[in-house]
Amino acid sequence: MADLVIIGGGPAGMSAAIAAYKKGVRDILILERDGALGGILQQCIHNGFGLHKFGQELTGPEYALQYENQIKELGIRYKLNTMVLSITKDKVITATNGEDGIFKLRPKAIILAMGCRERSKGALNIGGTRPAGIYSAGTAQKLVNMEGYMPGKEVVILGSGDIGLIMARRMTLEGAKVKAVCELMPYSGGLARNIEQCLCDFDIPLKLSHTVVEIHGKERVSGVTIAKVDENKKPIIGTEEYIACDTLLLSVGLIPENELSIGASVSIDKITGGAAVDQDRQTDCAGIFACGNVLHVHDLVDFVSDEAEIAGQSAADYISGIKEENIHINVETDGKIRYTVPQKITKKKDVTVYFRVADVYRNVKICVYDGDTLLLAKKKVKVAPGEMESIKLSEDMLANCRKLQFKLEEVNA
Repeated sequence: MADLVIIGGGPAGMSAAIAAYKKGVRDILILERDGALGGILQQCIHNGFGLHKFGQELTGPEYALQYENQIKELGIRYKLNTMVLSITKDKVITATNGEDGIFKLRPKAIILAMGCRERSKGALNIGGTRPAGIYSAGTAQKLVNMEGYMPGKEVVILGSGDIGLIMARRMTLEGAKVKAVCELMPYSGGLARNIEQCLCDFDIPLKLSHTVVEIHGKERVSGVTIAKVDENKKPIIGTEEYIACDTLLLSVGLIPENELSIGASVSIDKITGGAAVDQDRQTDCAGIFACGNVLHVHDLVDFVSDEAEIAGQSAADYISGIKEENIHINVETDGKIRYTVPQKITKKKDVTVYFRVADVYRNVKICVYDGDTLLLAKKKVKVAPGEMESIKLSEDMLANCRKLQFKLEEVNA
Protein backbone atom coordinates (compact mmCIF):
# COMPACT_ATOMS: atom_id res chain seq x y z
CA MET A 1 0.00 0.00 0.00
CA ALA A 2 0.92 3.66 -0.30
CA ASP A 3 -0.71 6.96 0.65
CA LEU A 4 0.28 8.51 -2.68
CA VAL A 5 0.79 6.65 -5.95
CA ILE A 6 2.33 8.47 -8.89
CA ILE A 7 1.86 6.93 -12.33
CA GLY A 8 4.91 7.75 -14.45
CA GLY A 9 8.55 8.13 -13.44
CA GLY A 10 9.55 10.88 -15.84
CA PRO A 11 10.42 14.46 -14.84
CA ALA A 12 6.80 15.20 -13.86
CA GLY A 13 6.38 12.10 -11.72
CA MET A 14 9.71 12.46 -9.95
CA SER A 15 9.26 16.19 -9.30
CA ALA A 16 5.76 15.60 -7.91
CA ALA A 17 7.05 12.85 -5.62
CA ILE A 18 9.81 15.04 -4.23
CA ALA A 19 7.42 17.96 -3.66
CA ALA A 20 4.93 15.71 -1.84
CA TYR A 21 7.72 14.24 0.31
CA LYS A 22 8.93 17.71 1.31
CA LYS A 23 5.32 18.57 2.25
CA GLY A 24 5.21 15.68 4.70
CA VAL A 25 4.04 12.58 2.77
CA ARG A 26 6.35 9.64 3.42
CA ASP A 27 4.47 6.68 1.96
CA ILE A 28 4.93 7.38 -1.78
CA LEU A 29 5.16 4.89 -4.64
CA ILE A 30 6.07 5.68 -8.26
CA LEU A 31 4.95 3.20 -10.94
CA GLU A 32 7.02 3.37 -14.14
CA ARG A 33 6.48 1.11 -17.16
CA ASP A 34 10.03 1.57 -18.54
CA GLY A 35 13.15 -0.08 -17.19
CA ALA A 36 14.55 3.17 -15.73
CA LEU A 37 13.37 6.48 -14.32
CA GLY A 38 13.62 9.57 -16.50
CA GLY A 39 10.89 9.15 -19.08
CA ILE A 40 11.50 10.71 -22.49
CA LEU A 41 14.54 12.60 -21.18
CA GLN A 42 16.62 9.43 -21.45
CA GLN A 43 16.78 9.84 -25.23
CA CYS A 44 17.07 13.65 -25.29
CA ILE A 45 20.86 13.90 -25.27
CA HIS A 46 20.90 17.48 -26.59
CA ASN A 47 21.41 20.38 -24.19
CA GLY A 48 19.07 23.24 -23.32
CA PHE A 49 17.41 21.72 -20.26
CA GLY A 50 17.51 23.22 -16.77
CA LEU A 51 18.14 26.87 -17.58
CA HIS A 52 15.08 28.01 -15.62
CA LYS A 53 15.10 25.34 -12.91
CA PHE A 54 18.79 24.92 -12.15
CA GLY A 55 20.37 27.99 -13.75
CA GLN A 56 22.62 25.83 -15.91
CA GLU A 57 22.41 24.14 -19.28
CA LEU A 58 21.98 20.37 -19.00
CA THR A 59 21.25 17.49 -21.35
CA GLY A 60 18.04 15.53 -20.88
CA PRO A 61 19.67 12.61 -19.01
CA GLU A 62 21.56 15.07 -16.78
CA TYR A 63 18.32 16.88 -15.95
CA ALA A 64 16.56 13.60 -15.12
CA LEU A 65 19.52 12.51 -12.97
CA GLN A 66 19.10 15.59 -10.77
CA TYR A 67 15.68 14.28 -9.76
CA GLU A 68 16.56 10.59 -9.74
CA ASN A 69 19.34 11.27 -7.22
CA GLN A 70 16.87 13.09 -4.98
CA ILE A 71 14.37 10.22 -5.25
CA LYS A 72 17.04 7.78 -4.06
CA GLU A 73 18.36 10.10 -1.32
CA LEU A 74 14.86 10.57 0.11
CA GLY A 75 14.13 6.86 -0.09
CA ILE A 76 11.02 7.28 -2.22
CA ARG A 77 9.89 3.86 -3.46
CA TYR A 78 9.45 3.11 -7.15
CA LYS A 79 8.61 0.06 -9.25
CA LEU A 80 10.08 -0.20 -12.76
CA ASN A 81 8.78 -2.32 -15.66
CA THR A 82 5.35 -1.89 -14.13
CA MET A 83 2.31 -1.30 -16.33
CA VAL A 84 -0.79 0.27 -14.82
CA LEU A 85 -3.81 -1.44 -16.38
CA SER A 86 -6.63 0.65 -14.94
CA ILE A 87 -7.71 3.26 -12.41
CA THR A 88 -11.20 3.57 -11.01
CA LYS A 89 -12.96 6.75 -9.89
CA ASP A 90 -12.59 5.68 -6.25
CA LYS A 91 -8.81 5.45 -6.72
CA VAL A 92 -8.29 1.68 -7.10
CA ILE A 93 -5.21 1.02 -9.26
CA THR A 94 -4.65 -2.31 -11.04
CA ALA A 95 -1.08 -2.84 -12.24
CA THR A 96 1.22 -5.65 -13.28
CA ASN A 97 4.92 -6.51 -13.50
CA GLY A 98 7.08 -9.60 -13.73
CA GLU A 99 7.88 -9.69 -10.01
CA ASP A 100 4.49 -9.03 -8.37
CA GLY A 101 2.15 -10.27 -11.10
CA ILE A 102 -1.17 -8.45 -11.16
CA PHE A 103 -1.75 -6.38 -8.03
CA LYS A 104 -4.10 -3.69 -6.75
CA LEU A 105 -3.45 -0.49 -4.79
CA ARG A 106 -5.89 1.87 -3.13
CA PRO A 107 -3.98 5.03 -2.18
CA LYS A 108 -5.40 8.17 -0.60
CA ALA A 109 -4.33 10.21 -3.67
CA ILE A 110 -3.09 9.59 -7.22
CA ILE A 111 -0.97 11.80 -9.45
CA LEU A 112 -1.23 11.17 -13.18
CA ALA A 113 2.12 11.80 -14.88
CA MET A 114 2.04 9.45 -17.88
CA GLY A 115 3.40 11.95 -20.41
CA CYS A 116 2.36 11.96 -24.07
CA ARG A 117 2.84 10.02 -27.28
CA GLU A 118 3.40 11.03 -30.89
CA ARG A 119 0.65 11.20 -33.48
CA SER A 120 1.31 8.40 -35.97
CA LYS A 121 1.23 8.35 -39.77
CA GLY A 122 -2.10 6.51 -39.66
CA ALA A 123 -3.75 9.72 -38.44
CA LEU A 124 -2.45 11.74 -41.41
CA ASN A 125 -4.08 9.94 -44.33
CA ILE A 126 -1.16 10.58 -46.72
CA GLY A 127 -1.53 9.06 -50.17
CA GLY A 128 0.89 6.62 -51.76
CA THR A 129 2.57 3.40 -50.68
CA ARG A 130 3.59 2.25 -47.21
CA PRO A 131 7.25 1.30 -47.58
CA ALA A 132 9.96 1.05 -44.93
CA GLY A 133 11.64 4.30 -43.92
CA ILE A 134 8.72 6.14 -42.30
CA TYR A 135 9.32 6.96 -38.63
CA SER A 136 7.98 9.29 -36.01
CA ALA A 137 10.65 11.82 -34.99
CA GLY A 138 10.73 10.42 -31.46
CA THR A 139 11.30 6.88 -32.70
CA ALA A 140 14.15 8.10 -34.89
CA GLN A 141 15.58 9.96 -31.90
CA LYS A 142 15.59 6.78 -29.82
CA LEU A 143 17.17 4.76 -32.65
CA VAL A 144 19.99 7.26 -33.10
CA ASN A 145 20.64 8.32 -29.51
CA MET A 146 20.03 5.09 -27.59
CA GLU A 147 20.32 2.21 -30.05
CA GLY A 148 23.04 3.58 -32.32
CA TYR A 149 21.13 3.04 -35.59
CA MET A 150 20.75 5.54 -38.44
CA PRO A 151 17.20 5.50 -39.85
CA GLY A 152 18.36 6.82 -43.23
CA LYS A 153 20.71 9.06 -45.21
CA GLU A 154 18.41 11.39 -47.17
CA VAL A 155 15.62 12.75 -45.04
CA VAL A 156 12.44 14.80 -45.33
CA ILE A 157 10.72 15.86 -42.11
CA LEU A 158 6.99 16.58 -41.99
CA GLY A 159 6.08 18.90 -39.13
CA SER A 160 8.16 21.51 -37.35
CA GLY A 161 7.52 20.61 -33.73
CA ASP A 162 10.50 20.76 -31.41
CA ILE A 163 11.33 17.04 -31.77
CA GLY A 164 11.32 17.39 -35.56
CA LEU A 165 13.57 20.44 -35.44
CA ILE A 166 15.99 18.77 -33.04
CA MET A 167 16.10 15.63 -35.19
CA ALA A 168 16.84 17.71 -38.29
CA ARG A 169 20.01 18.86 -36.54
CA ARG A 170 20.79 15.43 -35.07
CA MET A 171 20.49 13.63 -38.40
CA THR A 172 22.69 16.27 -40.04
CA LEU A 173 25.35 15.89 -37.35
CA GLU A 174 25.32 12.11 -37.92
CA GLY A 175 25.99 12.55 -41.64
CA ALA A 176 22.51 12.48 -43.17
CA LYS A 177 21.22 15.07 -45.62
CA VAL A 178 17.98 16.70 -44.48
CA LYS A 179 16.36 17.87 -47.70
CA ALA A 180 13.52 19.90 -46.14
CA VAL A 181 11.30 20.42 -43.13
CA CYS A 182 7.68 20.84 -44.28
CA GLU A 183 5.07 22.49 -42.08
CA LEU A 184 1.34 22.50 -42.81
CA MET A 185 0.75 25.70 -40.86
CA PRO A 186 2.03 29.15 -41.92
CA TYR A 187 4.22 29.20 -38.79
CA SER A 188 6.51 26.74 -37.03
CA GLY A 189 5.21 24.75 -34.09
CA GLY A 190 8.60 24.78 -32.34
CA LEU A 191 10.53 27.19 -30.15
CA ALA A 192 12.20 30.13 -31.90
CA ARG A 193 15.60 29.08 -30.51
CA ASN A 194 15.22 25.60 -32.03
CA ILE A 195 14.39 27.06 -35.45
CA GLU A 196 17.53 29.17 -35.27
CA GLN A 197 19.89 26.54 -33.82
CA CYS A 198 18.59 23.45 -35.62
CA LEU A 199 17.58 24.75 -39.07
CA CYS A 200 19.17 28.14 -39.77
CA ASP A 201 22.59 27.16 -38.42
CA PHE A 202 22.65 24.12 -40.75
CA ASP A 203 21.00 25.70 -43.81
CA ILE A 204 18.06 23.30 -43.68
CA PRO A 205 15.08 24.73 -45.59
CA LEU A 206 11.80 25.22 -43.72
CA LYS A 207 8.82 25.12 -46.07
CA LEU A 208 5.83 26.69 -44.33
CA SER A 209 2.29 26.02 -45.61
CA HIS A 210 3.54 22.79 -47.23
CA THR A 211 2.65 19.16 -46.65
CA VAL A 212 3.47 15.70 -47.99
CA VAL A 213 0.74 14.57 -50.41
CA GLU A 214 2.26 11.29 -51.60
CA ILE A 215 4.86 8.78 -50.49
CA HIS A 216 6.80 6.89 -53.18
CA GLY A 217 8.66 3.57 -53.02
CA LYS A 218 7.93 -0.14 -52.81
CA GLU A 219 10.30 -1.84 -50.36
CA ARG A 220 11.85 1.44 -49.11
CA VAL A 221 10.87 5.10 -49.39
CA SER A 222 12.32 6.48 -52.64
CA GLY A 223 10.86 9.97 -52.40
CA VAL A 224 7.91 12.13 -51.42
CA THR A 225 5.75 14.64 -53.25
CA ILE A 226 5.10 17.83 -51.32
CA ALA A 227 2.70 20.63 -52.19
CA LYS A 228 1.78 24.06 -50.95
CA VAL A 229 -1.54 24.35 -49.09
CA ASP A 230 -4.17 27.09 -49.12
CA GLU A 231 -5.77 28.84 -46.16
CA ASN A 232 -8.01 25.79 -45.64
CA LYS A 233 -4.96 23.51 -45.42
CA LYS A 234 -5.86 21.87 -48.76
CA PRO A 235 -3.05 21.13 -51.29
CA ILE A 236 -2.91 23.59 -54.18
CA ILE A 237 -2.93 21.82 -57.54
CA GLY A 238 0.11 22.70 -59.62
CA THR A 239 2.44 23.36 -56.68
CA GLU A 240 3.58 19.73 -56.32
CA GLU A 241 7.32 19.11 -55.93
CA TYR A 242 9.07 15.73 -55.85
CA ILE A 243 11.92 15.26 -53.36
CA ALA A 244 14.07 12.14 -53.56
CA CYS A 245 14.72 10.66 -50.11
CA ASP A 246 14.98 7.33 -48.30
CA THR A 247 13.43 8.44 -45.00
CA LEU A 248 10.37 10.39 -43.91
CA LEU A 249 10.24 11.59 -40.29
CA LEU A 250 6.91 12.69 -38.83
CA SER A 251 6.78 15.42 -36.19
CA VAL A 252 3.07 16.11 -36.38
CA GLY A 253 1.99 16.61 -32.80
CA LEU A 254 1.87 15.02 -29.38
CA ILE A 255 -1.15 13.45 -27.69
CA PRO A 256 -1.43 13.22 -23.87
CA GLU A 257 -1.62 9.57 -22.72
CA ASN A 258 -5.02 9.76 -21.05
CA GLU A 259 -6.53 6.31 -21.52
CA LEU A 260 -6.13 5.65 -17.78
CA SER A 261 -7.64 9.05 -16.97
CA ILE A 262 -10.69 8.34 -19.11
CA GLY A 263 -11.09 4.95 -17.43
CA ALA A 264 -11.21 6.76 -14.08
CA SER A 265 -14.01 9.03 -15.41
CA VAL A 266 -11.77 12.10 -15.33
CA SER A 267 -13.16 14.92 -17.51
CA ILE A 268 -10.94 15.65 -20.51
CA ASP A 269 -10.45 19.09 -22.05
CA LYS A 270 -11.23 18.94 -25.79
CA ILE A 271 -8.46 21.38 -26.71
CA THR A 272 -5.52 20.12 -24.61
CA GLY A 273 -6.45 16.43 -24.74
CA GLY A 274 -5.58 16.34 -21.03
CA ALA A 275 -7.62 16.49 -17.86
CA ALA A 276 -9.59 19.59 -16.90
CA VAL A 277 -8.06 20.76 -13.62
CA ASP A 278 -8.15 23.51 -11.02
CA GLN A 279 -5.22 25.59 -9.76
CA ASP A 280 -4.04 22.65 -7.61
CA ARG A 281 -3.96 20.41 -10.71
CA GLN A 282 -6.77 18.37 -9.19
CA THR A 283 -9.20 16.81 -11.65
CA ASP A 284 -12.94 16.61 -11.09
CA CYS A 285 -12.30 13.26 -9.36
CA ALA A 286 -11.37 14.13 -5.78
CA GLY A 287 -7.85 13.01 -4.90
CA ILE A 288 -6.74 12.47 -8.51
CA PHE A 289 -4.24 15.05 -9.77
CA ALA A 290 -2.49 15.48 -13.14
CA CYS A 291 0.70 17.21 -14.25
CA GLY A 292 3.24 17.36 -17.05
CA ASN A 293 2.59 16.39 -20.65
CA VAL A 294 -0.34 14.16 -19.74
CA LEU A 295 -2.13 17.38 -18.73
CA HIS A 296 -1.03 19.59 -21.63
CA VAL A 297 2.01 19.49 -23.89
CA HIS A 298 4.82 21.71 -22.60
CA ASP A 299 7.67 23.25 -24.56
CA LEU A 300 10.18 23.28 -21.67
CA VAL A 301 10.76 20.51 -19.13
CA ASP A 302 11.51 23.18 -16.51
CA PHE A 303 7.83 24.16 -16.64
CA VAL A 304 6.87 20.49 -16.32
CA SER A 305 8.79 20.36 -13.04
CA ASP A 306 7.16 23.57 -11.77
CA GLU A 307 3.70 22.23 -12.52
CA ALA A 308 4.48 18.83 -10.98
CA GLU A 309 5.54 20.54 -7.76
CA ILE A 310 2.08 22.15 -7.58
CA ALA A 311 0.45 18.73 -8.04
CA GLY A 312 2.73 17.09 -5.44
CA GLN A 313 2.14 19.77 -2.82
CA SER A 314 -1.62 19.76 -3.46
CA ALA A 315 -1.79 15.97 -3.18
CA ALA A 316 0.05 16.23 0.14
CA ASP A 317 -2.50 18.78 1.39
CA TYR A 318 -5.34 16.52 0.24
CA ILE A 319 -3.88 13.51 2.09
CA SER A 320 -3.38 15.52 5.28
CA GLY A 321 -6.94 16.83 5.11
CA ILE A 322 -6.08 20.52 4.69
CA LYS A 323 -9.12 22.40 3.38
CA GLU A 324 -9.48 25.97 2.20
CA GLU A 325 -12.46 28.13 1.33
CA ASN A 326 -13.94 26.83 -1.89
CA ILE A 327 -15.00 29.11 -4.74
CA HIS A 328 -15.76 28.36 -8.37
CA ILE A 329 -14.44 30.58 -11.15
CA ASN A 330 -14.52 29.27 -14.73
CA VAL A 331 -11.72 30.42 -17.03
CA GLU A 332 -12.85 31.16 -20.57
CA THR A 333 -10.92 32.19 -23.69
CA ASP A 334 -11.55 33.85 -27.02
CA GLY A 335 -10.63 32.16 -30.29
CA LYS A 336 -7.18 33.70 -30.35
CA ILE A 337 -6.21 32.07 -27.06
CA ARG A 338 -6.78 28.34 -27.51
CA TYR A 339 -6.83 27.13 -23.91
CA THR A 340 -5.75 27.80 -20.35
CA VAL A 341 -4.47 25.59 -17.54
CA PRO A 342 -6.08 25.60 -15.04
CA GLN A 343 -9.55 25.61 -16.60
CA LYS A 344 -11.17 26.63 -13.31
CA ILE A 345 -10.15 28.23 -10.02
CA THR A 346 -11.52 26.88 -6.75
CA LYS A 347 -9.46 28.67 -4.09
CA LYS A 348 -8.67 32.30 -3.30
CA LYS A 349 -4.90 32.40 -3.68
CA ASP A 350 -2.27 33.56 -6.15
CA VAL A 351 -2.56 31.53 -9.35
CA THR A 352 -0.35 31.33 -12.45
CA VAL A 353 -2.42 30.60 -15.54
CA TYR A 354 -0.66 28.99 -18.51
CA PHE A 355 -2.02 29.25 -22.04
CA ARG A 356 -1.25 28.98 -25.76
CA VAL A 357 -2.40 31.17 -28.63
CA ALA A 358 -3.94 29.91 -31.88
CA ASP A 359 -1.74 31.82 -34.35
CA VAL A 360 1.24 34.17 -34.56
CA TYR A 361 0.24 37.64 -33.36
CA ARG A 362 2.36 40.78 -33.10
CA ASN A 363 1.95 43.90 -30.97
CA VAL A 364 -0.86 42.58 -28.82
CA LYS A 365 -1.87 42.64 -25.21
CA ILE A 366 -3.14 39.69 -23.21
CA CYS A 367 -6.16 40.89 -21.26
CA VAL A 368 -7.92 39.25 -18.34
CA TYR A 369 -11.50 40.35 -17.68
CA ASP A 370 -14.07 39.75 -14.97
CA GLY A 371 -17.18 40.47 -17.00
CA ASP A 372 -16.57 43.97 -18.40
CA THR A 373 -13.93 44.80 -15.79
CA LEU A 374 -10.31 44.65 -16.95
CA LEU A 375 -8.23 42.98 -14.24
CA LEU A 376 -4.87 42.77 -15.97
CA ALA A 377 -3.21 43.50 -19.32
CA LYS A 378 0.19 42.24 -20.44
CA LYS A 379 1.78 43.63 -23.59
CA LYS A 380 3.65 41.30 -25.93
CA VAL A 381 5.67 42.13 -29.04
CA LYS A 382 4.99 38.67 -30.43
CA VAL A 383 3.14 35.53 -29.35
CA ALA A 384 3.22 32.19 -31.17
CA PRO A 385 1.58 28.76 -30.71
CA GLY A 386 4.96 27.08 -30.20
CA GLU A 387 5.70 28.99 -26.99
CA MET A 388 3.60 28.76 -23.85
CA GLU A 389 2.59 32.02 -22.16
CA SER A 390 1.62 32.65 -18.55
CA ILE A 391 -0.02 35.31 -16.40
CA LYS A 392 -0.01 35.49 -12.60
CA LEU A 393 -3.30 36.43 -10.96
CA SER A 394 -3.21 37.67 -7.38
CA GLU A 395 -5.59 36.64 -4.62
CA ASP A 396 -6.98 40.19 -4.54
CA MET A 397 -7.95 39.99 -8.23
CA LEU A 398 -9.93 36.83 -7.57
CA ALA A 399 -11.68 38.12 -4.42
CA ASN A 400 -15.04 38.94 -5.98
CA CYS A 401 -14.57 37.35 -9.38
CA ARG A 402 -17.20 35.06 -10.89
CA LYS A 403 -15.86 34.32 -14.37
CA LEU A 404 -12.46 35.01 -15.92
CA GLN A 405 -12.11 35.75 -19.61
CA PHE A 406 -8.74 35.69 -21.38
CA LYS A 407 -8.59 37.76 -24.56
CA LEU A 408 -5.95 38.85 -27.05
CA GLU A 409 -6.31 42.46 -28.18
CA GLU A 410 -4.34 44.59 -30.60
CA VAL A 411 -2.18 47.37 -29.19
CA ASN A 412 -3.04 50.70 -30.77
CA ALA A 413 0.07 52.30 -32.25
